[in-house]
Formats: sequence, structure tokens, C-alpha cells
Amino acid sequence: MRIAIASDHAAVDLKTVLREWLIDEGHEVADLGPDSHDSVDYPDFGYKLASVVADGTAERGVALCGSGIGISISVNRNAQVRCALVSEPLSAALAREHNNANVIALGARLTGIDMAKACVSAFLVTDFAGGRHQRRVDKLSAPPFKETA
Repeated sequence: MRIAIASDHAAVDLKTVLREWLIDEGHEVADLGPDSHDSVDYPDFGYKLASVVADGTAERGVALCGSGIGISISVNRNAQVRCALVSEPLSAALAREHNNANVIALGARLTGIDMAKACVSAFLVTDFAGGRHQRRVDKLSAPPFKETA
């Protein structure tokens, strides 16, 4: 599977571990940065990740920051992307099964390496159930209100 991964400075170490693990698992991984612990703005990396998932360059994405909150908010600004912030495997699986999430977000300061791997694994192996969930997912990409400038 083609997977994009991005983080902020607080999650560089977790990103590196997950990237190498995903490659070892046979996935094609695009690391969108950053490459150091120098302070960066998580929205820049969240937007970049959302863009490559939305355009199909990557099939799935993994977004990381200190808490997972900020980067998940930035990823979800793209209407073609559904990013779920999770902290355990059941939520990761349900995000795929019910919400057709195409990006998972994790907090590096809150989630250990083994739990992060378990979450990503559940996210990658779970299929979208479709059916009654499809109409709900369709509404996520076409909200019934008009955005204002």
C-alpha cells in the first residue's frame, strides 16, 4: 500500500520508527517531513499530507504531532480526507469500517511505539463496510451548509 506519513517536530522520532516499520512490512512510504526536531508548524505538514491523500498519490496517511489533535484538525480541512485521531486499535479499526477514514492521527506524547504500531496496523487491515455507512461518509465530503470567506 502507498502510505504518506508526516509529523511536526514533537513526533519526528515516532514518525521515523513507524516509517521504517511500515517499509519493513512491505509498504511504499512517502515521508513528508520534517526531518529534524527544529520547531515547525503542524498545519503545514497536515495540509501536505491531506493533499497527497486527496489526489491519490497515497492511499492512506499517518499524521503525527505531540497530541495528535492539531495535525488531525489541519488534515481534516481537506473535504476529501477523513482523519481520525485514535489512541487504541479498536477506534482505528472503526474509523476505517464505519467512517472510511483515509488518514489516522496519533499523539507522540500520548501513545507509545507498540500501541502506535497496533493502531496503524488495525487501520491498514480494516476495510470500509459500506452499506448504511456510505451515505454518512458522503455527507462528510459535502456538508449541507455554505462556507463563508
